[in-house]
Amino acid sequence: MLELKNHKIAIPVVLFAGVLWSFGPLVVRNLDQPNLIPWQYLLTRGLTIFCIINIYLFFEEGKKFYKNYLKIGFSGIIGGVGLGVAMITFIWSITNTSAAITLLCLAAMPFITALLGFLFLKEKISMNVWVAIIIAAIGIAIMASGKTGQGSLFGLMFGLISATGFSVFSVSLRWRKETPKFTTVSIAGIFCAAVSLVVITINDGNFISSSHNQGLFAIHGTLVCLGLILYSVGSKALPAAELTLLSLTEIIGGIFWVWLPILGINEIPTNSTIIGGFLIFISIIYYSLTIKTNRRFIALN
Repeated sequence: MLELKNHKIAIPVVLFAGVLWSFGPLVVRNLDQPNLIPWQYLLTRGLTIFCIINIYLFFEEGKKFYKNYLKIGFSGIIGGVGLGVAMITFIWSITNTSAAITLLCLAAMPFITALLGFLFLKEKISMNVWVAIIIAAIGIAIMASGKTGQGSLFGLMFGLISATGFSVFSVSLRWRKETPKFTTVSIAGIFCAAVSLVVITINDGNFISSSHNQGLFAIHGTLVCLGLILYSVGSKALPAAELTLLSLTEIIGGIFWVWLPILGINEIPTNSTIIGGFLIFISIIYYSLTIKTNRRFIALN
C-alpha cells in the first residue's frame, strides 16, 4: 500500500489534496437547480468514490484487495462514517448558504481535530503548529466578522457538522496504524451512496438528474476521491491537526474559484474575506517554513 513517511514530501501532497477539494463550490454553483438535487449528487459522488478506490486497490494489490475490508477495524468504520457524514452535510451547507460561509465552517477543522487528537491519540501539538493555528483563527474571525447576517443558520449548522465529520476522519487515519487507509475512504463513499439511495427511494424515486448534472457529479466525485487518496497517503507522516491545517488550501481555493470572473460565478469576496484568507495562507506558509522544528509526540497504547 502506498504511503509516505517523509514529512517534507507529505506537506505538498496534503496541500495538493486541499487544492483538488477546493473545486467543490465551483462544481455546485454550476449545477442545474442544486438545491433540488443534493441526494442525486451524493449518490453519484459516493458511487464514484467507491469505484475509483476499489479499482485503485485492485491494481495495487491484485485480486485479494477485498481482504482490506476484513482488516478495517473499529477505527476505520468510525473514520469512514465520519467522512461520509462530512460529504453529506457539505452539500446541504453549500446549497443553503454562501460558499464563503461553508468554507469558513470547514476552516474550524484544525481546532476540532486538535481536540480529538489530544483526547483520543494523546497527541501534543508543537508550539509552531499552535502559532499557525492561532494565525488561522485570527483570519477566520476576520472573515466571519464580514459575513454576519448572511447565509442561513441551516447552512451554517451543516457546515460545522461537516467540519466535525472530516476531523473524525483525520483522527481515525492515525488511530490504528494497521487500518487500511484507502478502504476507510471507500466505506465513506458507499455510506454516502447508501444513505442517498434510501432517502431517494423513500421520496420520489428519481435517481438520475440531467446529463449536465450527472457529468459534474462524477467529475467532483473523482476530484474528491483523488484528494482523499493523497490526504490518506500523507497521513502517515503528519499528525492529525497538522493534516487539516495544511488542507486549508481548500478554503482559499474554494473562495477564489467562485470569485474568478472568467469561470462565470463571480461571487465577490468582501474585504474581510480577502484579509482573513490571506492570514490563513500565511499560517500555512509559516508552518511549512518551520517544519524542521516541529516534533510529534504520540502515545497510541
